[in-house]
Amino acid sequence: MAKVGRVLVVDDNKNVLSALRILLENYFQQVTLITSPNLLITQLSKNPDVVLLDMNFSAGINSGNEGLFWLSEIKKCNADLPVVLFTAYADIELAVRALKDGASDFVVKPWDNAKLVASLQAAMQHGNASNNEQGSGKVAKPVDSAICWGRSMVMQELQKLVEKVAKTDANVLITGENGTGKEVVARAVHELSARKNKVMVTVDMGAITETLFESELFGHVKGAFTDAKTDRIGKFEAAQDGTLFLDEIGNLSYPLQAKLLNVIQSRRIVRVGDNRPVPVDIRLICATNRNLQQLVQAGEFREDLLYRVNTIHIEVPPLRDRKVDIPQLATFFLRKYSVRYNRPDLHFADETMEQLKVYAWPGNVRELQHAIEKAVILCEGNVLQPDDFYMRTNEAAVISTEKLSLEDAEKLLIAGAIKRNNGNLSLVAAELGITRPTLYSKIKKYEL
Repeated sequence: MAKVGRVLVVDDNKNVLSALRILLENYFQQVTLITSPNLLITQLSKNPDVVLLDMNFSAGINSGNEGLFWLSEIKKCNADLPVVLFTAYADIELAVRALKDGASDFVVKPWDNAKLVASLQAAMQHGNASNNEQGSGKVAKPVDSAICWGRSMVMQELQKLVEKVAKTDANVLITGENGTGKEVVARAVHELSARKNKVMVTVDMGAITETLFESELFGHVKGAFTDAKTDRIGKFEAAQDGTLFLDEIGNLSYPLQAKLLNVIQSRRIVRVGDNRPVPVDIRLICATNRNLQQLVQAGEFREDLLYRVNTIHIEVPPLRDRKVDIPQLATFFLRKYSVRYNRPDLHFADETMEQLKVYAWPGNVRELQHAIEKAVILCEGNVLQPDDFYMRTNEAAVISTEKLSLEDAEKLLIAGAIKRNNGNLSLVAAELGITRPTLYSKIKKYEL
């Protein structure tokens, strides 16, 4: 897995920093550690992609106000730089205030390695720092820099629909194959809405176990269960006044659908271990690559929940159905990664662009994006040649297996199984001979 991104960690505990270095250097291209927030502003000039910031630095002071102060200082320097806050003394009010003040996420010590890495990667992905020119001080407009709509008629109509729907608070269901850009569309809805200055919280519904579902979404109070050492807000409260994006909602089990439906209807949550209802005001956006109507007919998805989340339906088409958009998308990603990897003056050879246009792109826009990023990193000159993409154009428009790594081959195998089984992960797991959790872990790994 390629290491991408620059992480700046600020924590006065040297043991914590040592542990974080060992963990984060496995995932990020550069990890910078500092023990004092007084060095923060100087380090920001080196353009980190995400900051992991402790909230308490003075001995005996655990209020978190120091972290909130330095969060505000970071935002003064770069309002779009993602900041994940880090503390051993968490409470609900502190977390809510931190998120409202611009923090991307709030992680409690002792941390879960996988969740911490996921929080940093998600914050980095959703931030604008990766789209800035190094040293230029220029920040692109969030919506314009985050999405390339394309010139096809179907995408022009989709853009108009997004702009119209964003002005309302209607629940939105976004459907489409893996890699079509459903989360990007969801973020565009948020950025164009009246809630754009509030947080957008993303929840991967397929990654939440049934035992942790209520705690993750609705929060819990101290002592609610064995590991509940502090009060913790759930995703609904974290998204208060903003947008809650429930990705892969089609993977939610039937029993948990009833609990979600109840909260959507009542607009109130009850934290695990508590009896007091807490009102929530959020804009709900859901996404899935599965056909929910078919799942309803099969008795696997609640019809009443479908009606609740499907006030407005947005279908994102596969890339193979809008190949006219490929040149614009390819150029968009080339510019992005040319800046990120300091490779100016890159351009496509004519035959390369023709090859990109005829390839089937089973992984859709995400596959195109990753292919161009890889080509930018590995190409020798300033002209991207067909060989830089490890693919060939023949009747089947398939990738050349002679040049695939083991990981690439596994990714291709899983992607093919997902397509053959129309996104039914149970059938995919059975076909591949692996468990569903293993399958989901690989889907996350390869971003399928």
